[in-house]
Amino acid sequence: MILKRLLLSLFIFLYMFYENWLPTPSCTLLPGQQIHHPNVGDDLKVMMVADLMLSGRDSGSRYWDLHFKDFYFSRFFKKSFDLLKPDMLIVLGDLSSQGSELSKRKWSYVVQEFHSLLGPFLDLPYHVVPGDRDIGECSRLNELSTNKISRSFPGLDPSGCGAFAIGNVNFVSLNSVALLCGNNDLRFSVERALERERIELQTENEQVTDVMKESSGIKIPKYEFNWRENTMISGSGPVLLLHFPLHQTTNDVQVEGYGSMQDRAQLLKKRQPVGDAPYELSQTLPLNATEYIFHALRPRMIFSAHTQTFSDRVHPDGTREIVVPAMSWDAGNNPAFVSVTFRHNGTTAIVSHCRLAGKLHVLLLYTSLFVVFFILTVQTSLRS
Repeated sequence: MILKRLLLSLFIFLYMFYENWLPTPSCTLLPGQQIHHPNVGDDLKVMMVADLMLSGRDSGSRYWDLHFKDFYFSRFFKKSFDLLKPDMLIVLGDLSSQGSELSKRKWSYVVQEFHSLLGPFLDLPYHVVPGDRDIGECSRLNELSTNKISRSFPGLDPSGCGAFAIGNVNFVSLNSVALLCGNNDLRFSVERALERERIELQTENEQVTDVMKESSGIKIPKYEFNWRENTMISGSGPVLLLHFPLHQTTNDVQVEGYGSMQDRAQLLKKRQPVGDAPYELSQTLPLNATEYIFHALRPRMIFSAHTQTFSDRVHPDGTREIVVPAMSWDAGNNPAFVSVTFRHNGTTAIVSHCRLAGKLHVLLLYTSLFVVFFILTVQTSLRS
């Protein structure tokens, strides 16, 4: 009788742990940030995730995904939404594990899987940035390859770029995969989108009319960006969303994550991408593309992904870049994401690094629950 009570108490404890603690994110405010005022209604809360690497219905591991991984990640999303109450969700690429290889029909299963993960929070505004797993590498990259993702998610043009505003925060998302390519029509489309954003931002800044005519028909030769004059000051532009991180120099200041640029590069090269990934985890945008983005947009803040690990760094001009970690068990580390609160004053952003339970923790707890439940059932059967 005593043993049964102990087992029952243990089962209840494990079940409560399983239901309440396990799917709840553990969020840490990044160093150097101080919250002097409580959140107000005009603050914009954004949940940033990356590298979900969904497989779709026809994957060989679909049974595992449907009955285990997708079940727990839908709970992760629900608990995260309940706890953080974000106003928007942003996915910084690699929504799919092999999306570039999928037909339109199979891609639709990936979209359905993503929608099922969000569940009752599907009405929450969201934006998806293309990643290299979603649209493929340069040799096969064109507007047709981005068509699947640009038609599936709101706010993307045919080149896979987007621009939107919520409250007093402006966002620009770029198809950074195309910016790795050379003489490629999609890359020219992305550059034209970047130029249009530059002109629109400068038009708002200077109240100049009819400037948009300058951008019609622009084609910038390979790695020779057309540097037009920009009178905007650094940090006065939009929040920039990318899949690939910007080029890192020795002058960048690493706030959190890997130490030096050399340490970061060596560690990322040692890690292997999951499956057949088009690019290595250490891949970044070229230096000239990075410099042109800074010149054209003067971004207020940058959020990127791809490395599957978290880092926080400051570029030489003072612009902060947050690299969002992978929210997937397939990446090898515990899944994680970033929560950002853009304050109503339009200049401050509060960033938290949020971690979720690893696959091993979930399996161990699930197995423990099953074992205790089995012993209780056997004992009850024997006594009756």
